[in-house]
Amino acid sequence: MNAELFERYGLRMLDGLVVTVELVVISVTLGALLALPIALARTSPSRLLRGVSFAYVGFFRGTPMLAQLFLVYYGSGQFRGALESVGLWWLFRDAFFCCIFTFTLNTAAYQSEILRGAMASVPRGQSEAAWALGLRGAVVLFRVILPQALIVALRPLGNEVILMIKGSAVASIVTVYDIMGVADLAFARSFNLSVYLWAAVLYLVLVETLSRVWAVFERRLGAHLAVSAARS
Repeated sequence: MNAELFERYGLRMLDGLVVTVELVVISVTLGALLALPIALARTSPSRLLRGVSFAYVGFFRGTPMLAQLFLVYYGSGQFRGALESVGLWWLFRDAFFCCIFTFTLNTAAYQSEILRGAMASVPRGQSEAAWALGLRGAVVLFRVILPQALIVALRPLGNEVILMIKGSAVASIVTVYDIMGVADLAFARSFNLSVYLWAAVLYLVLVETLSRVWAVFERRLGAHLAVSAARS
């Protein structure tokens, strides 16, 4: 432990931790909002919706997140005039918002596949029974199918959040000072490899904390959803 180095960059590493948490929380939340419509489009009777959603999921699951971030961060400059004309250039000129945008699209693809698989695991007889009772559309989806699907989806969704925490380190490459960004800055000025050990410890603490909190959340929400599904 280098006391002088820790004094110079210790607090900045904590600031980087806050930035990492912000990146992950915002992108995972926004991605969750997109995931359900995408999952429904993947199972839609419309060939157009199925095709578009399949292409979207295939692209974001099949290409590296780093390449996606470069396309957004560097590629958006090619369309500056068009983005300024619609009032969106303020978003794409900021590295932090480019990361949020990219991470959101990426995690939405993964979360949609998790939801699609979870909804497919719900026995068809459940929805048929709901239709026989006169329930339709959104009521069947939100009161019968989703509560049961979420029981199956909770564990893989937690894994997706953990992967996003570790994957968010690519933000440092476009000058966002998250945990890894601060570590890179400290190493460039000190050439002391211990800063990467600090970063690794912070990621480890963050992931382990999330794992334990998610386990409690999964146990409690799973029990609640099981009761809700049984009542439905």
